[in-house]
Amino acid sequence: MSEQDRRRWDERYAQQGPAQPAAVAPPGFLRPHIDRIPTMGSALDVACGQGLGSVWLASRGLDVWGVDISEVAIAAARDLARSHGFDRRCRFDIADLDAGLPAGPQVDVLLCNNFRDRRLDRALIARVAPSGVLAICTLSEVDAEPGPYRAARGELLAAFGELDVLAAGEAGGHAWLVARA
Repeated sequence: MSEQDRRRWDERYAQQGPAQPAAVAPPGFLRPHIDRIPTMGSALDVACGQGLGSVWLASRGLDVWGVDISEVAIAAARDLARSHGFDRRCRFDIADLDAGLPAGPQVDVLLCNNFRDRRLDRALIARVAPSGVLAICTLSEVDAEPGPYRAARGELLAAFGELDVLAAGEAGGHAWLVARA
């Protein structure tokens, strides 16, 4: 990722201010499928932002590693985890996902919310442990204008269809998928 992109994300998170502790909740696309998300083991939150999803996963009993390009977001995520008493369950690191998914063990849950990089598809699949869950949501061209960061109709099913797809949908400019390895 270019230094300009990194600065843009840092500025965006700085303008938002810290995440509100009350905002810790499952991402909207996961709410109907919470019973499919494990309550023990490990999780990776890709492009974790301010850590809302990471802290929610930790509240379910998972040990979570969140990665994001923004130093500002990672600092906010650490503060959020600490404020909820999950600083021992959550680890956050700055990672440039343009360089690939950071090396690490397979996980029981891989959350990727509001981020899409097609180059990472194989790495995301490989990172999910047997019987683990991949939960991904991204911007979509469905009910929205095409764009470089929007998934085409059917893209997530095509990319992750080798997994056991538990639920998927496309509407309102978003595409999402929950699948088991």
